[in-house]
Amino acid sequence: MARRMHTLAPQEAPAPRRAAMRRLRPLRWLWSWLRWIGARLLALMVVLVLLFSFINPPTTWTVIQGQREFPGRAARQWVGLDEISPHMVRAVVAAEDANFCNHWGFDMVEIRRVIASGSSRGASTLTQQTAKNVFLWQGRSWPRKLMETAYTPMIEALWSKRRIVEVYLNIAEFGRGVFGIKAAAQHYYQTTPDRLSLRQAAALASILPAPRVRNPQTGSARTRAIISGAQTIRADGRDSCLGLGR
Repeated sequence: MARRMHTLAPQEAPAPRRAAMRRLRPLRWLWSWLRWIGARLLALMVVLVLLFSFINPPTTWTVIQGQREFPGRAARQWVGLDEISPHMVRAVVAAEDANFCNHWGFDMVEIRRVIASGSSRGASTLTQQTAKNVFLWQGRSWPRKLMETAYTPMIEALWSKRRIVEVYLNIAEFGRGVFGIKAAAQHYYQTTPDRLSLRQAAALASILPAPRVRNPQTGSARTRAIISGAQTIRADGRDSCLGLGR
């Protein structure tokens, strides 16, 4: 007698499981949408960093805001690193990021030291500050810090160290409505960036943590400390990535 062939019907998921899967559909859709947005945002960030590796940023949010608040101040004009006094380059590195040539965007030694000391001050490198000043906005917030953390290794990977310092010095705020080293040299000393002395350069670097409340003082204790730091990084070779000569 021939055997009957039975086709097994696909088993349906139990009702509670089907209900749970229906509830998860919006979450899966949201996750897919966030991944889509994140991938395109990351691609845009890479394109911008690559673009500004050889094109000078035309402006930044901070510059626009500062020029609106203080109209009539010296206009920002771009200068290449070869047109800036080596004293100024060393002074800003000594003041803001003495280990600049030895890290990949984050100074882990300084971060650990700040954590161990319980200090409230930050440990941002020049690369991190450049990322914030070029691509982001001022102020303290987790979204901004997260984006700064993403931009920093991209900049280190796609820009030279010289390029990072050049961009930083050309967009940094040196006073109320005074942006860029050329405007700062003219505003404070009626000179050009290539003619800045070590003492003048150190005084300008001394105001960078709080440019709207400080003035460059060539005889201040901080200025003297920056002069010493600039001489130290020149002597021990920590300025080697900047190609400034001896």
